[in-house]
Amino acid sequence: MAKVLLGFMGVGKSSVAPYLNGCFVDMDQVIEDKIGMSITDFFAKEGEASFRQIESETLEELLQEGDDVIISTGGGVVVTECNRKLLKKNRKHNVWLHSSFDVVYNRIKKDIKNQPPLFLNHSKEEFKAIYDGRMILYKGLADLVVTVDNRTPEEVARFIKCM
Repeated sequence: MAKVLLGFMGVGKSSVAPYLNGCFVDMDQVIEDKIGMSITDFFAKEGEASFRQIESETLEELLQEGDDVIISTGGGVVVTECNRKLLKKNRKHNVWLHSSFDVVYNRIKKDIKNQPPLFLNHSKEEFKAIYDGRMILYKGLADLVVTVDNRTPEEVARFIKCM
């Protein structure tokens, strides 16, 4: 089964994945290639529901790719029931990269070129509420939890390789 990296935006899923053994797939990049535009632009044009449908189709396709695939998911992949069902079928291979809210918030704030709509369109308090809501979902799907605060991508990858 594919190894799936879960976690809130800004935890470093895409930074960690290349240090793991296997074929790395950035799910957000696959989706952008499919839709022919950035996810931010698609969100603005088509809305979240349309995006989540494409996200679910893409996750299902990628989970069938094979054992050596490492999938870096988008931070919101867990909000859809369909995706949670798919991820539950992938048990023993779901890795949650966990970070404190303050670390995630500051990373996203500093990365001006890649700030997602959920960050841009919400106050810090609203963004924290989204973060808190997703933590429960990640926890329910995770087979391995790796705290990424104060760790390099290489260090995080070493933990995952022991899985």
